[in-house]
Amino acid sequence: MTSVNSNTYTHLSPAERGQIQALSEAGLSMRKIALKLERNASTISRELKRNRTTQLDYQGKYFGAYFADTAQIYYHRRRQACHAKDYCLKAQDFFNQLTLIIKNPFRDDGIDGFIANYKRMYPSCPCPSTPMVYRLIDQGKLAIKNGDLPRKVRLRHSGHHRKRTRQHKKRLGNSIEQRPKAADERSEAGHFEGDLVKGIRRATSSALLTLTDRKTRFEIIIKIPDYKADTCFKAVQKAVNDHPGWFKTITFDNGSEFARVDEVKGVDVYFAHPYTPSERGSNENANGLLREFFPKGKTMAKVTDEYVKRAQNALNNKHRRILGYQTAREVFMAEIA
Repeated sequence: MTSVNSNTYTHLSPAERGQIQALSEAGLSMRKIALKLERNASTISRELKRNRTTQLDYQGKYFGAYFADTAQIYYHRRRQACHAKDYCLKAQDFFNQLTLIIKNPFRDDGIDGFIANYKRMYPSCPCPSTPMVYRLIDQGKLAIKNGDLPRKVRLRHSGHHRKRTRQHKKRLGNSIEQRPKAADERSEAGHFEGDLVKGIRRATSSALLTLTDRKTRFEIIIKIPDYKADTCFKAVQKAVNDHPGWFKTITFDNGSEFARVDEVKGVDVYFAHPYTPSERGSNENANGLLREFFPKGKTMAKVTDEYVKRAQNALNNKHRRILGYQTAREVFMAEIA
């Protein structure tokens, strides 16, 4: 007897099922049917057992019979049932909540942060991975579109940054090399980075003064009527006075608008090197996130303090991977307590 075992396995075809029916009706044993079809006998045995249909004979007695067409139908039903369910249906609650968060104009979470928080709050509920959600968005299977993720669109289409050509005046204050070791190691809260977010690049135009804590990424945003040196100095001094104990150091961009901030009392001020935004990386990243609410080229004259506050809260309430998916507000307030 020849062996019909094979290292590869293929499902029975409709034609093979037709042969099984004909040979079975002819009275051949399962082993002989297997030899004729060059299949394993156990394959034929399983096929005849699982795909039999119950029939009623002329005497009113029930018996099992094998029909190729019916067996093929049974086969297709089992194949459909064994496939993983579409995650959009399997995790409807997750996607409903995610859509509400992402569609919110002042959303306080991104996709990755929302997933981590959802897993923490609903550990027994199905929850897809971050790559799967982005894949479903790209495939157009969700109510969320790429246009609802402005940072993703911006990163995808961004080109090289043009080199800045304006000249910086040499700062009279401390250079970044003199900054305390704790600030560089991010070992404690209270070491901030500062810069401006501008709508229209005109010194007399409104702007946002942004201060970002290096360790916790906690954000303070202050709308200023213009970005002259005196205005920036007064805004920084007010922020320090309004929050005693919050500030240990602030590292600023080397722009001329910060020419007077080294006069601020109650905090040590340092300056980054010209054309080196990486020395204020946390603040630069936060400013990029803010562009979702304050697009470039649009005036900030009509932006209200309430709008600024909501944007600030959106950043501070995001669940961040770098913070173990805690929010900047949670971590900062625990640090300064």
